[in-house]
Amino acid sequence: MGDVVPLPVRQQPQESREAPEPLWRESVGRELRQERHASGRRLVDVAEEAGVSPQYLSEVERGLKDPSSELLAAMVGALGLSIGTLATRIGSTAPQSPVCLAA
Repeated sequence: MGDVVPLPVRQQPQESREAPEPLWRESVGRELRQERHASGRRLVDVAEEAGVSPQYLSEVERGLKDPSSELLAAMVGALGLSIGTLATRIGSTAPQSPVCLAA
């Protein structure tokens, strides 16, 4: 019998080793929460001004809900922002990706 030669180990592609790109709703939620905290406002106050429940705003901030464009406009407006500003912030903090292109 001859020597046993091990098979070469297949390397996984580089993309699969990187952290997955955040979902759009996760990026939106993170930015909304950061802006709310920076302005020193409470969740209930922003929710009331936006016309949504505090529970819904909390779910959006945690990336669990994907708000309609109308609700998103109300929430960013309650924070003194525009959807364009929000999209620009998200696009400037993430590498070029489909998430950025969707903004």
